[in-house]
Order: sequence, then C-alpha cells, then structure tokens
Amino acid sequence: MNYRTLNSLSLIAMLLLSASGITLAQSQAAKSQPKAAVPTAQPVVTFIELGSVNCIPCKAMQPVMKAIEVKYGEQVKVIFYDVWTKEQAHFAQLHKVRLIPTQVFLDAKGVEFFRHEGFFPEEAIDDLFQRQGLKLRVKS
Repeated sequence: MNYRTLNSLSLIAMLLLSASGITLAQSQAAKSQPKAAVPTAQPVVTFIELGSVNCIPCKAMQPVMKAIEVKYGEQVKVIFYDVWTKEQAHFAQLHKVRLIPTQVFLDAKGVEFFRHEGFFPEEAIDDLFQRQGLKLRVKS
C-alpha cells in the first residue's frame, strides 16, 4: 500500500470512530436527560378577582382567595388583578368591571359561567364550586 492510500484509510477510520463516538455521547446524554414532568391536571375553574389592594372589601377577599386555593388545590386557578394600578387597569375593561371587587369564574374552556360584584363570602364560593362538581381537598 502506498503512503497516500494509507493516509486516506486512516482518515476514513478516524472519521468513522469519531462519528460513532458522537452518536454514543448523544445517546448517553439523551438517557441522562430528566424525563419531562407529567403535566398536572388542568384547573376546572379559573377564579379571577378584580379589585385593589387599597379597597376595603377587596382586602377582605384576600384571605378568601387564599382559603380557596388551599381547599381546592389544582382544581381552581386563582388570579388577582389590582385594577387600580396602571399595569393591570386594562383587565377591568377586558372583564367589563362595573365596581370592585368583582369575581369572574371561568370554566375549563375559559367561558364565563358566573360573576359576582362586591365581597363574596367563602361559603358562597364553596356552594358555587360544589354545584360545578368540584370536591373539597381540605375542609376549613
């Protein structure tokens, strides 16, 4: 074999070995990648509270929202918008708020199924949610 053929064969062998090494490294990296987290259940209800941290009835809704989050867990997504701030004022217009606090309840498809204006007692929200088929995770 001449020198040129030997160099060509050596080059081909090195390319094949490095290609198989890259493939092996990629295979090992793929195995060590953590599995994607199993998606959590979608909330059955989205509870949107449109109010302000500077409004007395709105402040009274804060512990109610926290209790709802605890009692219903992943079944309910609770969102609070302070519509008296410049950054979140547009949510009042989006949800056609006439006074605060206003609670808007959306089903799993994002369709409004209930609305309430003013302070909304926790027990009344429980009744509403149970009529929607939600189950208490924790009793208060």
